[in-house]
Amino acid sequence: MLIQATAWDSGPLSRVDLHHSTRLRPSTISLIVRRLLDEGKLLEAGRGDNPKGRKQNLLRLNEEFGSILALEFDDEKITASVIDLYMKIKASITQQTVLDQGMPGLTQQLLYCAHKAIEQAEIPTRNLIGIGVADPGLVNTHEGVTVTSSTIEFWRHVSVKQIFEKEFAVPTLVESKTRAKAVAERVLRAGKIVGDMIYIDYGAGIGAAMILGGRLVHGHRWAAGEVGHIQMIENGPACKCGNFGCLEAIAGTVALESRMRKALAEGSGSKALELVGGDTSKLTGWTVLRASRLGDKTSSAIVEQAVKYLGFGLAILVNLFNPSLVILDYRLEIAGPDFLDQIMRIVKQQAIAYSTQDLILEFARIREAGVLGMGLMVLQSFLGVLSLKPPKFLLESRASSKQLSGVEQGALPDLTSSNSDSSTEKPEGLVKT
Repeated sequence: MLIQATAWDSGPLSRVDLHHSTRLRPSTISLIVRRLLDEGKLLEAGRGDNPKGRKQNLLRLNEEFGSILALEFDDEKITASVIDLYMKIKASITQQTVLDQGMPGLTQQLLYCAHKAIEQAEIPTRNLIGIGVADPGLVNTHEGVTVTSSTIEFWRHVSVKQIFEKEFAVPTLVESKTRAKAVAERVLRAGKIVGDMIYIDYGAGIGAAMILGGRLVHGHRWAAGEVGHIQMIENGPACKCGNFGCLEAIAGTVALESRMRKALAEGSGSKALELVGGDTSKLTGWTVLRASRLGDKTSSAIVEQAVKYLGFGLAILVNLFNPSLVILDYRLEIAGPDFLDQIMRIVKQQAIAYSTQDLILEFARIREAGVLGMGLMVLQSFLGVLSLKPPKFLLESRASSKQLSGVEQGALPDLTSSNSDSSTEKPEGLVKT
């Protein structure tokens, strides 16, 4: 796997380059390369530009020799994607999550979406090198088990790895979706290479993923990053973790929705109601964030309170871990361009000044971060790569629009937006009980 891993990370590169990178003997490299070319695992990629000597034939990993099935889900939606080895999404399907059929129904829906993505990609299951599942709960990654979830109450003690390996007979990796998104942002947004960063996943729940010293932090029992369950106020609203006054119970999307419904019941007017056409059944926390951006006073007051506590939570993380970069869930952009400034102002007020002097706070850039992060982790597990640094080919593609001689145009994906064939389906009638 060393040759394939080097070709993925640093390709296109010559046999001489492989010798310098791996320290394998040239004769050994020639034998391995010949076999990998015959098996279709490597491809010739033209000739390198060597002004000092004979031009060398370049080699790169064949992104088509295997595929990865990656899933991301939470209480709102499920996305299943088939990804090639250069992290280009080949096919994708998205459904609204069905929760009223309990664990059996959700399990069946996840498997259905997985099968549909494979069908859409038109690949045989035997071509999969692995499956990755980005789970919304607290995940024991070593065992592939979801321990608990604060946003899907029945999703507890679920052997996700076992379920998928039984269905597909393919090695399966299970990780929290927050950590999966952090890995995608760390590796694929090339150009922001930092040793210490924190990713904040936002929705009904609020999670954090920490990459410190270039390593993803899991904690003693895989529970690191549960920032949503830091108690912010005494005697606050009940949280699904069993405590009261937790950050996600105060500032998550469900909390925003609850406060808006209470305000409407008490006679307050709001543009949030206009945004859903007067149908209160469609009202969500995201509606409140959007209405706040439009200048709605009721929504702005609700969001302002949420921002305050989000800022408090981030300040705690900054004091504890001293990151150089904090990335917020891109969906929070719906609240408007001032949202980051408001949170940063609170973080600087609450955290020690030394730690915030050069702190960068940004929105996430990668829309399919959950599935792409799982794709990366599956690929790195398959190749035996442990680094969370951006691969050389991605750094070079971002630094310059020029392609090396012989490299196929379009081989490297635009990782900030989807260019795949995708479909969104309504789940009604598709889930068997």
